[in-house]
Amino acid sequence: MLFVISPAKTLDFETPPPVAKTTMPDFLGDSAKLIRALKKLDASEIRSLMGISEQLASLNKQRYQSWRAKYDDTKARPAATAFRGDVYQGLEADSLSARDWTFAQKHLRILSGLYGVLRPLDLILPYRLEMGSALEVGRQSNLYDFWGPKLALALNEQARAAKSRALVNLASNEYFRAVDQPSLDLDVITPVFKDYKSGQYKIVSFYAKKARGWMARYIIDNRIKRADDLTGFNTGGYAYDPKQSDDRTLVFTRDKPA
Repeated sequence: MLFVISPAKTLDFETPPPVAKTTMPDFLGDSAKLIRALKKLDASEIRSLMGISEQLASLNKQRYQSWRAKYDDTKARPAATAFRGDVYQGLEADSLSARDWTFAQKHLRILSGLYGVLRPLDLILPYRLEMGSALEVGRQSNLYDFWGPKLALALNEQARAAKSRALVNLASNEYFRAVDQPSLDLDVITPVFKDYKSGQYKIVSFYAKKARGWMARYIIDNRIKRADDLTGFNTGGYAYDPKQSDDRTLVFTRDKPA
């Protein structure tokens, strides 16, 4: 079974990574095309494109100017340890064992605006480029157009390598939208996490992000290979709710944060 998560805005390139063996991203040629487009932007244009502060715009301009398609682990980090957002707090990649990393490398994928599809051990350089950015690259007016069916075709191929027919979507809507659904040859299963609030169960973004990380870790810890086995997930007080679920959407609810 293949499962996908989103990247994070918060990065950590200071803490030594817990693994020595690393790999390189598959779409570095496409990343280089994006970087060439980004290098043409000044700090004010980057700020407008991404809706970020002047300080962050200046930082990322420097990152784009220094980015190279050929790099090693002296300045790069494995993707799963470089991202430090809510999802990754749930994943806790730093505590994975060697066997966990082997399983994750085969089954976990991270969708990325700059790198397309990443394996956990793929080396990345510091960057910020959200998938929803309206970056013009040649005739493409945004990253959804740029990546087109490439991501879906890559996931199809990697799922075949993992002998899987299912794709568990733990990514945000912004990122999973980049995967061209008609090009997917896989059954997409989407876990949804709801908390009881104001008299009803609803998705609370902060909690849902961390829960997606918990689910990713649950899949790794338990070597989950069948979608049916996801229903046993109960981290953080969540429990499977069959009444709200169907074949494609697995709903997990809890009455209060654990």
